[in-house]
Amino acid sequence: MSDDNKANSKYYRNHRLKQVKMQRQVRITERRLGRLRMIYKLIIIMSMIILGLFILKMPQWRLPSNTFDSVNSKSLEIVNNHIVPSQKVLSALRRTQVPTKPLFLVKTSSLKESILKLDPIKDVYIRRFWLPARLQVVIIERTPMVTISPNIDSPPIAFFTTDGKLIGRDYLPLDASYDTVKVITYGVGDDYRSWNLDKITTFKKIATMIESESGETVEYIDYRDPKDVYVKIPTVNIRLGSINSSVFDKIQRLPSLIPQVKMINKKVKYLDLRWDISYMKLAE
Repeated sequence: MSDDNKANSKYYRNHRLKQVKMQRQVRITERRLGRLRMIYKLIIIMSMIILGLFILKMPQWRLPSNTFDSVNSKSLEIVNNHIVPSQKVLSALRRTQVPTKPLFLVKTSSLKESILKLDPIKDVYIRRFWLPARLQVVIIERTPMVTISPNIDSPPIAFFTTDGKLIGRDYLPLDASYDTVKVITYGVGDDYRSWNLDKITTFKKIATMIESESGETVEYIDYRDPKDVYVKIPTVNIRLGSINSSVFDKIQRLPSLIPQVKMINKKVKYLDLRWDISYMKLAE
């Protein structure tokens, strides 16, 4: 073998050895980098777990223990209640303990059930807010339709809602914004506590129709004698007699009768619609 061949053979052998060493070094480096990446991933995962546990332990996720102590609590807001006082809603909430879990894990069904025991409340929504933890109680109340008074000058002692629910004096007086019909009754002979939805709806229909036909506001319906019912409007008392299927036909006479009442110089005691022919009773 010539000297040139020997030199070339030695060169290629050394070059091959260098390549093998470099490849081995690359593999070693890659394994080290792989281990480092795995360690970094473990560190990141552990850090996230620790951070998550720390966040979950933060008091801002939980309601303060004094949340139900006052209606002025910063952690509690009661809204949209016009009939039920906020203090009564708060008393209902106190039947259950303040939740100790993070608020996003708390079920509000027990709180809702307690509030729904209040008669005027039709539905309730409880909204949860975080950081800081707080509750917003949104009240949906029944709508008053008919109020009950024992006499003309007395304030209402109870009221019926549009779904027929009778609610007592604990939630009176009502706000003046409610469009209700005042019914005067002693509760004798026809106890209002036994009235159904059809009955109270009839009172509302009578008042609405009289207002429409007369152009005046109904002040009250005098039902103290169920067989001799009066309806008071500013111009005159309207005597309807018994409330039956013909009462609405009688009310339709008002547009022609009210102007006549206003034209009379004498005081009219009442406008009698009980019979086929209507007449005016003058005050003595």
